[in-house]
Amino acid sequence: KTYDFGLVNEGDKVTHTFPFMNTGKEPLIIKDASSSCGCTVPKYPRNPIMPGESASIHVVFDTKGKIGSQNKTVTIKTNGKPSSSTVALKGFVTTPPLNGE
Repeated sequence: KTYDFGLVNEGDKVTHTFPFMNTGKEPLIIKDASSSCGCTVPKYPRNPIMPGESASIHVVFDTKGKIGSQNKTVTIKTNGKPSSSTVALKGFVTTPPLNGE
């Protein structure tokens, strides 16, 4: 549930896809996916995921203006049990080297 992106330069965009499977007996509906910060954008399936089907949530974290240790969470709200879960991106953003260094 947590993707460690390691060390990246400030200004990079970190992307990760979190796969999941509907292990329930009813269609899974993702009602919302929201992030802890506007710099992190989740994209999620809008159609119901049928029992036994797989899908994924794609998350993009824009590191512009973010320096140091980062931990960004995405809260996913569904019709399932539990009705809420989270995924996260973590890592360290460093200042990119100046040209010629």
